[in-house]
Amino acid sequence: MTENTKNPGFVGRILNLPNDDPKKTIIVAALLCLVCSILVSISAVTFKPQQIANKEADIKKNILGVTGLLTEDADIAKIFEQFEVKIVDLETGHYSDIDSATYDQYKASGDPDRSVKLSAEQDIAGIGRRAKLAKVFLLKEGDKTTQVVLPIHGYGLWSTLYGFISFEGDFNTIGGLQFYAHAETPGLGGEVDNPKWRKLWQGKKAFNDQGELKIEVVRGFVDFKVAGSEHQVDGLSGATLTSTGVSNLVKYWLGDHGFGPYLKSMNEVEE
Repeated sequence: MTENTKNPGFVGRILNLPNDDPKKTIIVAALLCLVCSILVSISAVTFKPQQIANKEADIKKNILGVTGLLTEDADIAKIFEQFEVKIVDLETGHYSDIDSATYDQYKASGDPDRSVKLSAEQDIAGIGRRAKLAKVFLLKEGDKTTQVVLPIHGYGLWSTLYGFISFEGDFNTIGGLQFYAHAETPGLGGEVDNPKWRKLWQGKKAFNDQGELKIEVVRGFVDFKVAGSEHQVDGLSGATLTSTGVSNLVKYWLGDHGFGPYLKSMNEVEE
């Protein structure tokens, strides 16, 4: 009798156990979990650079979409070269010298040292904390800014909506609104993705002649016979809470605790 027959080893002893032995079942399951976890970890590490690249490409695609530059055959990377990415100090409205290529606004919002906690009165968008700095995307024609894109987010009915709002060169006329992530109800709150509804935002004025923030989503339809309709957008049918959420998050990010100081300073520069 050979040595291997006398001593089959740990694996051999496990394999020689009856299939209905609890010990064999537990050990095989544990080994299977270990192998699967190793494969998942290897896949996560291997594909992480591609995942990051895909995420960045999707963000650029949505920025082009909200500015009206996205077409079926668009070279997204090439067109995006027209944009200048800046970091804004939301408290002062002035640019920061932080490297825009490495700054992550949403990670910063979870860091107490790089964010501010909002009071219940301030937090109409339901975001809890807000990063002190934010990215802005400037569409340039030479030295002139023709559009600016601002990242926005806030709570709807079931989820936090993440998106962008764009302004024309006067920093008051809205060029577009687009969300790239949310979990609102399809056919109701999910209609924030409907191109017909998004188009209603185009040409609306965020501020009145006195510089007061007036943009809002109304319940029902805008009455164009009433003064102030240039600041109003139709509500989503059957989705009152999502409509209110969108209205509140837009008001927050364009207000004094969001991009309001920045838009005001840029408007003064353009004048």
